[in-house]
Amino acid sequence: MGGPRAPGGGRKPKPNRLRVIEGNPGKRPLRDDEPQYEAIDIPAPPPWLAPLATEKWHELAPQLAGTRVLTGVDLHNLEMFCQAYSRWRDAEDIVHRTGVVVETPFGPKKNPACTIINETSRQLASFGALLGLDPSSRTRIGVGSDKPAQNRFTNLLKPKKAS
Repeated sequence: MGGPRAPGGGRKPKPNRLRVIEGNPGKRPLRDDEPQYEAIDIPAPPPWLAPLATEKWHELAPQLAGTRVLTGVDLHNLEMFCQAYSRWRDAEDIVHRTGVVVETPFGPKKNPACTIINETSRQLASFGALLGLDPSSRTRIGVGSDKPAQNRFTNLLKPKKAS
């Protein structure tokens, strides 16, 4: 059990920003080598996105930019999420029109679009979590509230008012 570990194994390190918000209860030192990236304004969608992916981009990019989570290095995750969404919807439309089972010269088979639905669903979950698009990851990365995060020690840091 105590042998060598695979690189990247174990829990992902928490960003310093999240440790500060949560109060760093273990009092572990903050990483001084953590990369810092500037949040960006609402970016234009890449021209190669499918039309439905572009619609999804216009829906999500303002929300992600508004939470100051989206940085330039995250744009590929947003691109892939939007593209996966477009493919998922296309595959769902195919299954809706042709059914889950299709007739082939070799007999009835599962519609190949069902495989696309399954694969793109996993991609959506994965990229969505990276972008904070589900409740669990929003909580994990501190997105979705305009109120400052509170913990039991927050009031100790506030200056006292003169009576």
